[in-house]
Amino acid sequence: MDDATRTELEAAAFRRLLAHLNARADVQNIDMMNLTGFCRNCLSRWYQEAGAERGMAIDKEAAREIVYGMPYDDWKALHQTEASAAQQAAFEQSKPDH
Repeated sequence: MDDATRTELEAAAFRRLLAHLNARADVQNIDMMNLTGFCRNCLSRWYQEAGAERGMAIDKEAAREIVYGMPYDDWKALHQTEASAAQQAAFEQSKPDH
């Protein structure tokens, strides 16, 4: 497979991941962190870092809007719930490199 095709497929998979996460706004970031070790915020940070590696300045809020499909504060107001004691305890026991 040539590099251009690989990049196109990776981009399509990324867009599908974003669509899936947007369709599953009921899944909280803390749940993702506890189960997978990453969340939407991590994904937006990786996006921002990938831009920086290519000399592009993408600020935190712009990267989050790409991942969340809306401004982060709007997403939080619409979808984020308070983490339960069990979720917080699981987070504390998970890997410390969050």
